[in-house]
Amino acid sequence: MELRRARPDELEAVGELTLAAYEDFTTGTEDSYRDHLRDAARRDREAELWVAVDRDELLGTVTYCPPGSAWRELAADDEGEFRMLAVHPDRQGRGAGQALADLCERRAREHGATRMVLSSLAEMATAHRVYGRLGYARAPERDWSPVDDVHLIAFTKELA
Repeated sequence: MELRRARPDELEAVGELTLAAYEDFTTGTEDSYRDHLRDAARRDREAELWVAVDRDELLGTVTYCPPGSAWRELAADDEGEFRMLAVHPDRQGRGAGQALADLCERRAREHGATRMVLSSLAEMATAHRVYGRLGYARAPERDWSPVDDVHLIAFTKELA
């Protein structure tokens, strides 16, 4: 498996992969968040868009939010943050999610971070189990709601 920045010719596919991974957590075709999930080009411009590939097969993606990025939601100056960790539903179980999270932790250390922080929908129980296996702990004091009816729960991990 190769981890690298997404290429311009992959951005549409990365957006569709992200939507596929989050599809069950949208409210249907009229949900405006679907466009946000598809907009990989914006994430690539305003943060760092990474992909996991196996030969030519796109397995997953993550948006690493470096210091100064508008994509940071919770991170303090000494923290790293990633968003939209997504593995295609048909390609789960190959370690892409863990590899992408590990990559974000490395990037955060390079930026001087001592902790990682992330948000997740309360309903994403499978993702929460993955975060637990990766060493993330719930941080309920940092839970928040960006808009009415959307409740995000926070996780943190100390970086060695």
